[in-house]
Formats: sequence, C-alpha cells, structure tokens
Amino acid sequence: MDDALSVQCSLTELLAERGMTLTHLSELTGISVVNLSVLKNDRAKAVRFSTLLAICEALSCTVGDVLHVSSPGAR
Repeated sequence: MDDALSVQCSLTELLAERGMTLTHLSELTGISVVNLSVLKNDRAKAVRFSTLLAICEALSCTVGDVLHVSSPGAR
C-alpha cells in the first residue's frame, strides 16, 4: 500500500506554532493525552467529528489545518 494516498495529522506543527503541549491540549479538549498522541503520531485509524471539532476549537484552526492528504512517500 506504499503507492496509496494517506491522511496525515499536523498536530505536531500546530502545537509548536502555539507553544502548546499535548497535555495542555488534552486539558482544553477533554481528550486523553493517549488518544491525542495516537492521532498526532499518525496511528489513528478513525477520528470522531467531535474530536476534530474540539481540537479545532482549542487551536483556533480548521479541520484542514489538522488533517491533510499526503502523496506516497511524503510527510
């Protein structure tokens, strides 16, 4: 499946831009650090809309800022 498109998460970059930790994002959203870490490290197989909305609200961003489609071999 190396030639397939994939969905990548930009939480690392978004948190760095805001000087925010995963722990602080967890406190703001009520989403566990473990679940945020799974998402941040691109290990999530699915994401609830409510999770995305909570992250977007806490980071003042859009879903497109959090998730993007990546070409094969790109990050």
